[in-house]
Amino acid sequence: MTLAAALETDEVTLVVATRDRPDQLRETLPHHRAPVIVVDNGSRQPPEVEGARLISLGRNLGAAARNIGVERAETPFVAFADDDSYWKPGSLTRAAALLRSHPRTALLTAEVRVGPSGRLDPTSAAMATAPLGIPPGGAGPAVLGFLSCAVVVRRDAFLAAGGFQPRLLMYGEETLLAADLAAAGWQLSYRPDLVVHHFPSPAGRKPRARRRREARNRVLTALLRRPPSVIADALGAAARTDPLAVAAVLPHLPWALRHRRVLPHEVENGLSILGT
Repeated sequence: MTLAAALETDEVTLVVATRDRPDQLRETLPHHRAPVIVVDNGSRQPPEVEGARLISLGRNLGAAARNIGVERAETPFVAFADDDSYWKPGSLTRAAALLRSHPRTALLTAEVRVGPSGRLDPTSAAMATAPLGIPPGGAGPAVLGFLSCAVVVRRDAFLAAGGFQPRLLMYGEETLLAADLAAAGWQLSYRPDLVVHHFPSPAGRKPRARRRREARNRVLTALLRRPPSVIADALGAAARTDPLAVAAVLPHLPWALRHRRVLPHEVENGLSILGT
């Protein structure tokens, strides 16, 4: 797998987390137009990534693998891509310029176009309606969530917020990080002129296991940051989704309660407006 596209910026490092999906990585890697760090999450056979830096973890850290890529990056800004996604040419240069000109912004999330047809991802469509408005000095509509394959972050802010929480592993890991960045006073903005192409494949995915993990992570995130009413709602939804999701919370309950930190009113109010 070789990087073939000309680099468009040296201010952004692309961090790509992958695990046992060499075919997808082979398709997307040549499209990347910034220095690339590939973090391998314990693949049975580590991928070959000529032209990129490879970090082999030897085990699956889920979304937290991206933290290691960010730590190793030497640029002020870091973009994420999955092994089945890539950024449209020009997007990373534009993102770097926006972050330079908006010093209170820690995260920009892009418009996501899905599959060969370029269908607009529903999450992007919802962000475009700007339910939280555009704050003074903001780079775009305010958001309190994102898709991990479609963000550029300010490296120092990401690391100060702790990055992705390892206990969540994956699925829904974005919510906690977005809330913590906002609680620290950072702005998070949607920019439809930044575009990511995403080509998800159902091969190897386990929908029931994913739903269970998503439900568990919603409960853990609520326990860590949200008021009791939201915790109760998350527990009820998890029980309806899969009783095993509630059981999966129990081993992490003491940890979650020890690390509980209620969000500032303005952040909680924003999450309430979004219905999350």
